[in-house]
Amino acid sequence: MASKNQTSVKTLEREEVAAPSGQSVGLDRYDVAILLALQRDARLSNAELATRIGLSAAPTWRRVKWLEEQGYITGYRAEIDRRKVGLGVLAFVRVDADRNNGASTKALEEALRGLPEVISCHYISGAGTFELQVMATDLDAFSRFSIDTLLNLPNVKDVHTSFSLGEVKAGALTPLGHLEMGRGG
Repeated sequence: MASKNQTSVKTLEREEVAAPSGQSVGLDRYDVAILLALQRDARLSNAELATRIGLSAAPTWRRVKWLEEQGYITGYRAEIDRRKVGLGVLAFVRVDADRNNGASTKALEEALRGLPEVISCHYISGAGTFELQVMATDLDAFSRFSIDTLLNLPNVKDVHTSFSLGEVKAGALTPLGHLEMGRGG
C-alpha cells in the first residue's frame, strides 16, 4: 500500500504539461526532457540522463521507472540498417480483407502479427483493410512471401504492393513539440 500512495503523491507533485486541447497528459517538463533524451540515445546511463535534464540521479531514475510503468516508454531497441543485414527490399502492402466482420478481421490480424517479415501493420481508412510494411532480401523473396504466405492468410481477398525506391526519412523520433510546459516550464 505504501508504494501506491507514494506513486500517487509523486504524480500529484508533477507540474503537468498540457496538450493543445488543454487536457493534461500527465507529464511535466522533466518527463518530456527524459522522453526526448532517451529517444535520441536510449543507451544513456541514469547519471548522464540526470545531468542532461537537470535533476539528480535518484529522482531521474524514479521518473524513468514511472514513465515505463505508465506506458509512455514501451521499450528500448537498437536501430538496424536493413541493407547491412541483407534486407534490400522494403514493400508497402495494402491487404484487402474478404470479409469485414469482427471474427474474420481478428483472425487476419493475428496471422499478420505472427509474420516476422511484416515490420508494421495498420488498420487503414479508405480502400483496403490493412497497410503493411514488409522487408525481404530481394524481389524474388518478396514474391514468394506474397504468393506463398500473404495470399494464403485467412480472409485475404487481394494485396496491392508498392516498393520503396529510397528512404528519405526513417526511424524518426516521436514528435513532442505539441506539449506545452506546465506552470514551472
